[in-house]
Amino acid sequence: MIEIVAGEKGKGKTKILLDRSNKDVDTISGSIIFIDKSAKHMYDLDSKVRLINISEYPLNTTGEFLGFLSGVISQNNDIEEIFLDSFLTIAYIDTNNGLTSSLEELEQISECFGVKFILSVSSTKQDLPSEIQDKVIVEL
Repeated sequence: MIEIVAGEKGKGKTKILLDRSNKDVDTISGSIIFIDKSAKHMYDLDSKVRLINISEYPLNTTGEFLGFLSGVISQNNDIEEIFLDSFLTIAYIDTNNGLTSSLEELEQISECFGVKFILSVSSTKQDLPSEIQDKVIVEL
C-alpha cells in the first residue's frame, strides 16, 4: 500500500510524516524506517524509528533508489512501514511518467513484502497523474 502526502514546498508535509511515524510506533508491532535527504530530523523521531540519511549513499538514479529500498527491506523482514520524505528528490524523479512508473514498482514491492510506503510529494493533488491521485491521503 502506498499513501501520499501532497502539497507545495514548505506547506508542512514533513511534519505530518514525522508525527505519523512517531504515532505509529505505538500501534504497529514491526519496524518503521524514515528515509530523508539529511539527518536534520534525527531528534524529531522516536528512538524506535530508524532514520536513513539517503545522501550518505552513492545513488544517482530512480532504479538505484528502488534497488536500495529493496536492499533495506531484505535486511529486516520485520519492516511494516517506510516513510519517504521529499520522495521526488530522493528518488530522482522529475516527470509524471517517472512518478507513475516508480509508484507501480513501489506497489509491487509493497505487495510482495507487506510494507506500507508513506511518502511526501511536493506537488498539488491536481498536478499528479490521475491514476495515482487516489493514493493521496493528505493535501496541503
